[in-house]
Amino acid sequence: MRHVAIIGSGPAGYYSAEGLQKEFGSDICVDIIDRLPVPYGLIRFGVAPDHQSIKAVSKRYEKVALSDNVRFVGNVMVGRDISIAELMDLYDAVILATGAPADRTLDIPGGDLPGVIGSAAFVGWYNGHPDFAELDPPLDVEAAVVIGNGNVALDVARILSKTPREFEGSDIVAQALDALSRSSIRTIHVLGRRGPHQIAMTPKELGELGHLEEAAPRVDPADFPPEGDDALLEPGMRKSVTHLRDFASAGGAKRKTINFDFFAMPVAVEGNGEVERVVVERTALDADLRSIGTGETYEIACGLVVSCIGYKTPPIEGVPYEHGRGRFANSEGVIADGLYCVGWARRGPTGTIGTNRPDGFEMAEKIAAKYRGGSSTKFGRAGLDSLLEGRGVDIVTFRDWQKIEAAEAARARAGSPREKFTQIEEMLAAVPRTKS
Repeated sequence: MRHVAIIGSGPAGYYSAEGLQKEFGSDICVDIIDRLPVPYGLIRFGVAPDHQSIKAVSKRYEKVALSDNVRFVGNVMVGRDISIAELMDLYDAVILATGAPADRTLDIPGGDLPGVIGSAAFVGWYNGHPDFAELDPPLDVEAAVVIGNGNVALDVARILSKTPREFEGSDIVAQALDALSRSSIRTIHVLGRRGPHQIAMTPKELGELGHLEEAAPRVDPADFPPEGDDALLEPGMRKSVTHLRDFASAGGAKRKTINFDFFAMPVAVEGNGEVERVVVERTALDADLRSIGTGETYEIACGLVVSCIGYKTPPIEGVPYEHGRGRFANSEGVIADGLYCVGWARRGPTGTIGTNRPDGFEMAEKIAAKYRGGSSTKFGRAGLDSLLEGRGVDIVTFRDWQKIEAAEAARARAGSPREKFTQIEEMLAAVPRTKS
């Protein structure tokens, strides 16, 4: 029997556990450790609440989690309750699957003004993440600026634009839904440093903007290259650009407008103690399709800025870290002897949820190549339980999580699959003290 600890219970963590089961069969014991009492990471707190079909992948993780040789160990923080060094003493291998939950900073003058919010925080707020439950973004303003040209920027723009009725069937938390229903925002600017042919937005997510009840997307036709150039794009990108061209030619007006500002680089956020405007420099593309400033600037009046410019993995004491890339220092997923990383903690914030499956399986293969056969001298699960019990750490198992899940379903508003608890104390209160 071999013992493996996985830090992080999101997609990369569960795919790694599934890969280990495939490689070792019953000769493996896996503990998936998470600082929160609830599993699934990005699925629960990152996927937009109105994209319930994407969240359904958690059923695959549930099957793994309920296996006899995989255990969820929630409410345990590495670095506070236990160290990496201690875990490496207890387990044959430790896999870091912590994702990239921290925002990259908006490094421009005024980027720290009240009213400037990173997308991890904003998305966490409407998805009920305990770290951001008290965010209280300024929505009593007429305009918002969303910085970025990826799907997260689209999510933020869409969430800011929807009516309460359009959230039916979603699991957006009640406090965010109430705040958004009272929002005064009527104009949303989505800023991108380059043009329509350089976006990182997928067709499905872009297409959704064309069907909003009270919001209309707008694109300046002058921002497009000649239409014949679209034929040179990959099929998916071509579909995305077709949506943008449709937005540019659409007529009619709605109560809210989503303006795509291409060739637009924010250079400063200004205001007297809070966000009042964003200063934008117009850009052009050089021969390598990189954006370069033209020196021409304009201002966008706004009271909210959501920066969707990427994420980084928080460092962990004792683990080598690449600050420039915002990820753990590794060579093809190997950090050190017995210490590995997968997913965004390995690659940086790139790829889709499904990208984590081959990544996790690859790491399982490497661990199997090193540890298959023979017997472990490590204490594994028994050692972890003894150490945590001695420190008074009250772990949450997957069966406990199912009780939390049932309590969230029971308190859901009509049509919603759940009403998430947004405080750790509320989650723990839903679990009886006698654990199963």
